[in-house]
Amino acid sequence: MSGFLEELLGEKLVTGGGEEVDVHSLGARGISLLGLYFGCSLSAPCAQLSGSLAAFYGRLRGDAAAGPGAGAGAGPGPGAVAAAEPEPRRRLEIVFVSSDQDQRQWQDFVRDMPWLALPYKEKHRKLKLWNKYRISNIPSLIFLDATTGKVVCRNGLLVIRDDPEGLEFPWGPKPFREVIAGPLLRNNGQSLESSSLEGSHVGVYFSAHWCPPCRSLTRVLVESYRKIKEAGQKFEIIFVSADRSEDSFKQYFSEMPWLAVPYTDEARRSRLNRLYGIQGIPTLIVLDPQGEVITRQGRVEVLNDEDCREFPWHPKPVLELSDSNAVQLNEGPCLVLFVDSEDDGESEAAKQLIQPIAEKIIAKYKAKEEEAPLLFFVAGEDDMTDSLRDYTNLPEAAPLLTILDMSARAKYVMDVEEITPAIVEAFVNDFLAEKLKPEPI
Repeated sequence: MSGFLEELLGEKLVTGGGEEVDVHSLGARGISLLGLYFGCSLSAPCAQLSGSLAAFYGRLRGDAAAGPGAGAGAGPGPGAVAAAEPEPRRRLEIVFVSSDQDQRQWQDFVRDMPWLALPYKEKHRKLKLWNKYRISNIPSLIFLDATTGKVVCRNGLLVIRDDPEGLEFPWGPKPFREVIAGPLLRNNGQSLESSSLEGSHVGVYFSAHWCPPCRSLTRVLVESYRKIKEAGQKFEIIFVSADRSEDSFKQYFSEMPWLAVPYTDEARRSRLNRLYGIQGIPTLIVLDPQGEVITRQGRVEVLNDEDCREFPWHPKPVLELSDSNAVQLNEGPCLVLFVDSEDDGESEAAKQLIQPIAEKIIAKYKAKEEEAPLLFFVAGEDDMTDSLRDYTNLPEAAPLLTILDMSARAKYVMDVEEITPAIVEAFVNDFLAEKLKPEPI
């Protein structure tokens, strides 16, 4: 266990009072679940979460004094021996991963935390964690199995709300058919049992009427749904509402020809959000008939494939950069090969060049049940690509091999006359081994 934890967190963590704690001691204490809390002192929602999380943390660990103000000197903090050993099912530790840019503000914020934190100076490691777990907003709380490193729950905020006593600890993922079990609605009031989904591909659609991008996607999705059904495919969509009132839900749902989880079934809606770690809307998760995830990028796929010819949208190792999928550049490091032609043949040749390397990387991390650390794109010549070059201050050369890390505001550039598979593979491997020197964006 300690080997995985040290690889993830480094050798040292700190308490709210500034004392160093050896990471390998977490393994010695038998921690079974690790929470990573991503936040910032300047965020009011983070400050609000810290209070409720401290109470939650204390209840689960059996630390009577853990709560707001239970930092150094205020009771049994991280690593301290409480009066009674926590129950094995509650062997939990939390580590704060900050995006603060000011050390004094960071110190003031962590001072009252009863859990551990990555040291302020570990900025590179913090950024790696943000990228590894695709954190897009704060506060975020994810739970990992401390032995295997596998993600147990991507939306810990809902755990705190839905299970404040920790009765469902350790909140491992459940099969879709178990989470969705219960009645589903059509907008005419008809009710169907979830068992009616058996044998169908399913789109789980997280959306809300108050969200303009959601309404735009819904209009396109209605047409996609119709085309897929007319083609004889067994496909159903389940609307999971994030509307702020039942009236808004009913108004929005009236535009939809598919099914919905009843608005009044807040527990089931929350469990679905927890199951898929939803961090923003609109999100469309596409499942195979066995309930396994095919893609979390259903939104991008629907917008890129208006005729639904590629349904059910199995992920491609290499994507052609477009207006609709450019948002993925913000999800973590991306390899982008810029080519000098609008000709489809040129782009296709570039995809074929990258694809074997992309497939190898994806397969390696899939075997570990982890997301690949890179996305792979080919970019042709268009206004969007020109804007990307301008924003990242890239040379006009083509072909141009790059890795762009927007969250770190860093780029890695290989400008050579001829790009071969060996060059691409060496570039990727050197990046993953942290041998490349970044340039600022």
